[in-house]
Amino acid sequence: MFAAERRQLILEMVRANGAVSLRELARVVQTSEVTVRRDVRALEAEGLLDRRHGGAVLPGGFTRESGFPQKSHLATAEKTAIADLAANLVDEGEAIVVGAGTTTQELARRLARVPGLTVVTNSLLVAQALAHANRVEVVMTGGTLRGSNYALVGSGAEQSLHGLRVSRAFLSGSGLTAERGLSTSNMLSASVDRALVQAAAEVVVLADHTKLGTDTMFQTVPTDLITRLVTDEPPAHDDRAATELQALADQGVQIAVAGATGAGGAGGDAGPARQQRRDVPLPGPRRQVPGAGSGLRSATMLGEQSPGAERARVADLRRR
Repeated sequence: MFAAERRQLILEMVRANGAVSLRELARVVQTSEVTVRRDVRALEAEGLLDRRHGGAVLPGGFTRESGFPQKSHLATAEKTAIADLAANLVDEGEAIVVGAGTTTQELARRLARVPGLTVVTNSLLVAQALAHANRVEVVMTGGTLRGSNYALVGSGAEQSLHGLRVSRAFLSGSGLTAERGLSTSNMLSASVDRALVQAAAEVVVLADHTKLGTDTMFQTVPTDLITRLVTDEPPAHDDRAATELQALADQGVQIAVAGATGAGGAGGDAGPARQQRRDVPLPGPRRQVPGAGSGLRSATMLGEQSPGAERARVADLRRR
């Protein structure tokens, strides 16, 4: 296949799927990933697509959204570790909501072992992960299926959440900044996520380091409504992610960092890796959060509070 033919086929695949991994492109055009990477670079120079780590996406800046096939193969070890740590937050007999996303899907696989749990979700992937959990009740919203992320969206999904009240919402998204909070590039997904937030006493965001400092078009959760962030440790050279963590902590978000290695492995069959928790390394001087008392809230680990104290806090949030 000539270079022009390869590049046309690559462009057609990206336009059809929104995002395609280099491995998949190489398989379809029957060449090496090195050659495909060179083709993608040439197409990016023409403004026809954008390169991303491990793949290519449609150009669009704030409106960019990767498809599920690409998302499911990105930062898999980090997502596994985040899910392991986040699962420690959930108690027996609790009622929670879980939004759509590949990280929340990993969380759902771990929640299958929590007895008496009720999970409300608009995600087919989350529901599938819990389908064979005998002691977990799964409640799905209504709505219209959005095939790119296997989620139910629209007015039907939002209306089914009216009047609902649970202890926590676990959400992911396309980007997270201290300035705007959690965001996504799709308006319908953002609207449902906001309805999930309204149903919960507190909000836990699951976001790997690649999303820190990234801003997308539609805000879903403003920073002041985010109770906790569960993330992985940014690489040493990633100053942007580390700076964003400090800024989030300065605004009162409790931050927990999961180790990406030894955290149960991919696939979600291992139990929660409770030893992977540790304080987030925050650069620069630490400013006091107004009204937060002594010490920085970001250093509060998920395991520091006793279950009784945590339940009392949830009850207090409900009364508010």
